[in-house]
Amino acid sequence: MMIKIKLPDESVKEYEKGVSVGDVTKDISEGLFRSAVGAVVNGKVMGYAEPINEDSDFKVVKFEDKEGKEIFWHTSSHLMAAAIKEMWPEAKFAIGPAIDNGFYYDIDLEHRFVPEDLPKIEAKMKEIAKKDLKMVRKEISRAEALEYFKKENQEYKVELIEDLPEDELITLYEMGDNVFVDLCKGPHLLSTKSIKAVKLNSIAGAYWRGDSDRKMLQRIYGISFEKKNN
Repeated sequence: MMIKIKLPDESVKEYEKGVSVGDVTKDISEGLFRSAVGAVVNGKVMGYAEPINEDSDFKVVKFEDKEGKEIFWHTSSHLMAAAIKEMWPEAKFAIGPAIDNGFYYDIDLEHRFVPEDLPKIEAKMKEIAKKDLKMVRKEISRAEALEYFKKENQEYKVELIEDLPEDELITLYEMGDNVFVDLCKGPHLLSTKSIKAVKLNSIAGAYWRGDSDRKMLQRIYGISFEKKNN
């Protein structure tokens, strides 16, 4: 089945249903593909790995765009989690979104983070980013997702999955070869290599799901850029 993709200049291209955002962008221009990070598709911010399944308006976005920063900073939150996982393998991860001025991740860990930890985590993030690890999107069943995160002892992910509707499409993003796997809808960069500069700003407390009757987690805030001199 073919779908129609309408570009900002009103031109229309046809592709097979399920074509990825990245493949559409690359078809428009190889140079654009290299400089952009994703697209807004029918008003939804999407990373290069995500499929398009219906006729859509399509606008490519770069880091300097608000939507591009959302993609960039979301992957950066996963990168921070990957660094923390390598440094503290027992860490349990809650949620890690992009926000208006960067990103954060909520973490359950016996070790209490202190400001002196932040430069060490930054260094580990840069080390991992340089490895050019791919962000691989995977669609899996609810049962498979529950089995995986129970095996990994990630109780917060298990709770999130159990609260999803039975027919919800579940997607994971895997960074590299099991460097970090997260329950996530995206959007994400294709690879970690675009993240050239990282600054972790602060540590705070945050109740799980904003409920003061639940456990207090540790939240680390950060920001990242595609150039080292930002």
